[in-house]
Amino acid sequence: MQTKPNDLLLLAGKILTILMQCVMAIAALAMPIGAAVVVFMSDTINAEIAAEFAGAVGPLPTIPVLALFALALVAVAMIFLFFGKLRAIIETVGEGDPFVPDNAERLTFMAWLLLLVQALSIPIAGLALLVSKWAEPMENTEVTVGAGIDLVGITMVVVLFILARVFKHGAAMREDLEGTV
Repeated sequence: MQTKPNDLLLLAGKILTILMQCVMAIAALAMPIGAAVVVFMSDTINAEIAAEFAGAVGPLPTIPVLALFALALVAVAMIFLFFGKLRAIIETVGEGDPFVPDNAERLTFMAWLLLLVQALSIPIAGLALLVSKWAEPMENTEVTVGAGIDLVGITMVVVLFILARVFKHGAAMREDLEGTV
């Protein structure tokens, strides 16, 4: 049973999750394309770098760049799954039945996904720093790497684990109540 005040909020949530999954799908397609360009065009890229920067910059650090693409693809895939689970939760809210065991499992899975994304950000930042150091000598090139502890992300992980427990407890209480009626 849907309530009118929440209809727009639920619709906005559905649209946002679908939009974010589309963005993640596009990003996931871009990663292998970028990696393929680096692999198959590395000689051309390195020749152009050598011609333009006359030895001031070494060859493209292919392995770190490919590792960046691979780790970013994994992170993007996890974020894609995250929004899929969120959309499934929104659906149950729209149906009027959010306190189901599946939502507790979804929230737990979402928390683990975000925790893994947080963990992946460490090697991604390290590789990005390595590539940015390589690019420093290039004129008119500014590469910045934002690295640090993401307190919002860590807080979100904790909140999701707690909400998962709340939903699990709520589902169990509802089953107990239905059993007594």
